Amino acid sequence: MASSSSPPASGARVLLLGGTSQASALARMLATRTDCHVTYSLAGVTRSPVLPDVTCRVGGFGGPDGLRDWLVSAAIDAVVDATHPFAARISTHAVTACQAAGRPLLRVLRPAWQARDGDRWTRVGTLQDAATALGPEPRRVFLTTGRKDLAAFRATPGHHYILRSIDPPDDTELPPDCTVLLARPPFDHDAEARLMRDHAVQVLVTKNAGADATRAKLDAARTLGLPVVMVDRPILPPAETVADVDGALTWLAAHGFTRRSV
Repeated sequence: MASSSSPPASGARVLLLGGTSQASALARMLATRTDCHVTYSLAGVTRSPVLPDVTCRVGGFGGPDGLRDWLVSAAIDAVVDATHPFAARISTHAVTACQAAGRPLLRVLRPAWQARDGDRWTRVGTLQDAATALGPEPRRVFLTTGRKDLAAFRATPGHHYILRSIDPPDDTELPPDCTVLLARPPFDHDAEARLMRDHAVQVLVTKNAGADATRAKLDAARTLGLPVVMVDRPILPPAETVADVDGALTWLAAHGFTRRSV
């Protein structure tokens, strides 16, 4: 992919696996430094991503072996995995590839959402479980699991789905009774509550992304007394983990990939 910055003559080379607001924020902060060079990698799921002003690449690596080979050929010194909490495949590949290539790996994993007083959550382990949890009676479902995760709901066609997505999904992937809303976060409480009222939503289905930018839908559901079907995060292989950008900057400095001053 085209680069908007050139590698420094010296300094650590860091691969940043992105796709979250945390990844973008970390990339922007590292872009101002002269003691490291960042390559920001995206899977390419979002069609028009907002890219930081660093070297960027879009697309897969060809599995863990391909990622291992790329780390070696690109002389990468460290990998920071700041992908979505549900991007289990690339996170798993990163662990395998870094172990094989002998590269240190840090995972940036924001905390999961926690239920609050007044929440009516049903926690489930998979999207298939979420579809089953909707029950047999037709309901109006606010579906915020993403346009790539619709198969389970196509198999549960008795409901009317209000699907929100950044990019328009393929019509062949949609449940048969579906309204598509195109929007990009962040969202606020009042707008989310208004959307749920306007579409007569009866239940919210979401994945536990833990993002501040999309938490408002949970607050709105609580305000309106609506139930939430919450899909728990997948279990990832162990890796050194921090919760935020500050933790990642501290880790990079502690391992000598950046200087202490930011």
